[in-house]
Amino acid sequence: MDIAVHVRNKFGKSVQALRREGFIPAELYGHGVPNLHLAVPRKEFSKVFREAGENTVLTLLVGSERKAALIHDVQRDYLTDDVQHVDFYQVRMDEKIKAPIPIEFTGDAPAVKEKGGILNKAMFTIEVEALPGDLPRRLSLSLNSLDDLDKSLYVKDIVVPENVRVLVDPETVIATVTPPAAEEKVEEALPDISSIKVEDEEKKAERAAEKEKKE
Repeated sequence: MDIAVHVRNKFGKSVQALRREGFIPAELYGHGVPNLHLAVPRKEFSKVFREAGENTVLTLLVGSERKAALIHDVQRDYLTDDVQHVDFYQVRMDEKIKAPIPIEFTGDAPAVKEKGGILNKAMFTIEVEALPGDLPRRLSLSLNSLDDLDKSLYVKDIVVPENVRVLVDPETVIATVTPPAAEEKVEEALPDISSIKVEDEEKKAERAAEKEKKE
């Protein structure tokens, strides 16, 4: 995917004017390459980011130059969720890099539907190493095999392309179905009426004795 960008000369408070003009301030950096301050058209970036995500290599068109890069970081306004700043990481297509890849959970866990289990997900991304062009956009993991309580899925259960190396221990748990929380039966304490009965009988006896004296 290609996206045309411009070298910017507005910094600090001046970037607000840049945003009003429909651009996003950005930085391009990488190993052994000089940093570049860029302005990215907002509409074009939104489209590319929606389609490519953070793990697809983009081609930044900077004048007559073409630079391969990944979207490394996106900062958003916490109120409007508008993109405020973007960091691009320039890569070499013949040099392997490390990157976190989202885990896409597919299917349904039978133990949840049939046995009332609770699905607990321990991981949502997994770090891998690969050439930039081989980075998967996501890695899928099916939940269909979770057919019993206390059953888990591990890193080793993810099907990974041959040219991608996972940097996480294969025995690391990704998801588990745990038993439903035990329902505690709270028994209402019944009042002890034995003492009340004894007290009533004693009072009756006292009243009877007093009545006999009066008579």
